[in-house]
Amino acid sequence: MNSLNKKASVGLLFLFAVMASLLFVGAGTLDYWQAWMFLAVYFGASLVLTLYLMKKDPALLARRMSGGPFAEKEPAQKVIMSVASLGFIGLIFVPALDHRFGWSQMPTSVMLAGDALVALGWLGIFFVFRENSFTSATIELAADQKVISSGPYALVRHPMYAAALVMLSGIPLALGSWWGVLIVLAIIPALIWRLLDEERFLARSLAGYVEYQGRVRYRLLPPIW
Repeated sequence: MNSLNKKASVGLLFLFAVMASLLFVGAGTLDYWQAWMFLAVYFGASLVLTLYLMKKDPALLARRMSGGPFAEKEPAQKVIMSVASLGFIGLIFVPALDHRFGWSQMPTSVMLAGDALVALGWLGIFFVFRENSFTSATIELAADQKVISSGPYALVRHPMYAAALVMLSGIPLALGSWWGVLIVLAIIPALIWRLLDEERFLARSLAGYVEYQGRVRYRLLPPIW
């Protein structure tokens, strides 16, 4: 196994450990089947996608390895990613507290639908990665980057964020928490802020992006926006 694949594997294991700790410490018990199911779906899909990138697109895997507020170069993006990171922690921890204290009563069918949304979000991300090898975890421009307008990019200008929104919406449902849905609503403004800031960056830095904006009308959710 080369150094990139080792780094990706260690990163995935570390993320699993952090998320599992947030869930089971917050819940105060390991008797939380919704959390086990969510972790199986989330990391099962994440592992499959990581293995795909290891084999098919190591360059994209490398681009995805450096993310978060400290990896961003623009001050605004550092703030945005700090807010988004705290929001994601809350998206995991609040449902765990909800489970401990019994704040929500949710049908099992809705929880399973949440797992399906998480899986669907990962599927959308797979299609984005397959189409666009330049989807870095930070907002930057590669030397050889070009505008991608095929596949999901023919439908919306930011299919990665659209897929992420589907996944984020599914997480609190999968974990059985109506209160967690409020965290999703709190994260959405940060996601929109990041999207708009990225569009400004690409419009002034990437040749052909302004023309692409003219061809593809919707940013995130057709026919809404």
